[in-house]
Amino acid sequence: MPVFDYKCKNCGKVYEELIMSCSIPDADVKCPECGSYQSVKQMSAPSIGGSSSGSSANSGAGCGRSGFT
Repeated sequence: MPVFDYKCKNCGKVYEELIMSCSIPDADVKCPECGSYQSVKQMSAPSIGGSSSGSSANSGAGCGRSGFT
Protein backbone atom coordinates (compact mmCIF):
# COMPACT_ATOMS: atom_id res chain seq x y z
CA MET A 1 0.00 0.00 0.00
CA PRO A 2 1.27 3.49 -0.77
CA VAL A 3 2.33 5.18 2.47
CA PHE A 4 3.93 8.61 2.19
CA ASP A 5 5.80 10.78 4.68
CA TYR A 6 4.45 14.31 5.12
CA LYS A 7 5.58 17.36 7.07
CA CYS A 8 3.11 20.00 8.18
CA LYS A 9 4.21 23.54 7.35
CA ASN A 10 1.96 24.89 10.11
CA CYS A 11 3.13 22.89 13.18
CA GLY A 12 6.17 20.97 11.87
CA LYS A 13 4.75 17.49 12.62
CA VAL A 14 6.21 14.71 10.46
CA TYR A 15 3.81 11.83 9.90
CA GLU A 16 2.89 8.98 7.56
CA GLU A 17 -0.29 8.93 5.54
CA LEU A 18 -1.87 6.12 3.53
CA ILE A 19 -2.87 7.60 0.17
CA MET A 20 -5.16 5.41 -1.92
CA SER A 21 -4.70 7.42 -5.12
CA CYS A 22 -1.64 9.20 -6.51
CA SER A 23 -3.98 11.86 -7.89
CA ILE A 24 -4.73 13.27 -4.40
CA PRO A 25 -2.95 16.64 -4.08
CA ASP A 26 -0.90 17.46 -0.97
CA ALA A 27 -3.40 20.25 -0.21
CA ASP A 28 -6.03 17.58 0.56
CA VAL A 29 -3.89 15.86 3.22
CA LYS A 30 -4.87 16.87 6.77
CA CYS A 31 -2.27 17.08 9.55
CA PRO A 32 -3.23 14.77 12.43
CA GLU A 33 -1.65 17.16 14.96
CA CYS A 34 -3.09 20.60 14.15
CA GLY A 35 -5.69 19.81 11.47
CA SER A 36 -4.26 22.14 8.84
CA TYR A 37 -4.05 21.31 5.15
CA GLN A 38 -0.53 22.69 4.70
CA SER A 39 1.48 19.46 4.54
CA VAL A 40 4.13 18.65 1.97
CA LYS A 41 5.31 15.22 0.87
CA GLN A 42 8.80 14.32 2.11
CA MET A 43 11.46 12.18 0.52
CA SER A 44 11.78 8.88 2.33
CA ALA A 45 13.99 5.83 2.07
CA PRO A 46 12.40 2.77 0.46
CA SER A 47 11.47 -0.09 2.72
CA ILE A 48 13.68 -3.03 1.76
CA GLY A 49 13.85 -6.37 3.48
CA GLY A 50 11.70 -8.52 5.67
CA SER A 51 11.00 -8.62 9.35
CA SER A 52 13.02 -6.68 11.86
CA SER A 53 13.07 -9.42 14.49
CA GLY A 54 16.83 -9.90 14.05
CA SER A 55 17.12 -12.92 16.37
CA SER A 56 15.77 -15.68 14.16
CA ALA A 57 17.38 -19.07 13.70
CA ASN A 58 17.39 -18.40 9.95
CA SER A 59 18.67 -14.84 10.19
CA GLY A 60 21.33 -15.52 7.57
CA ALA A 61 19.14 -17.25 5.01
CA GLY A 62 15.84 -16.79 3.26
CA CYS A 63 14.26 -14.52 0.74
CA GLY A 64 16.32 -11.40 0.16
CA ARG A 65 19.34 -12.57 2.14
CA SER A 66 22.49 -13.97 0.60
CA GLY A 67 23.77 -15.80 3.68
CA PHE A 68 27.24 -14.27 3.27
CA THR A 69 28.93 -12.57 6.20
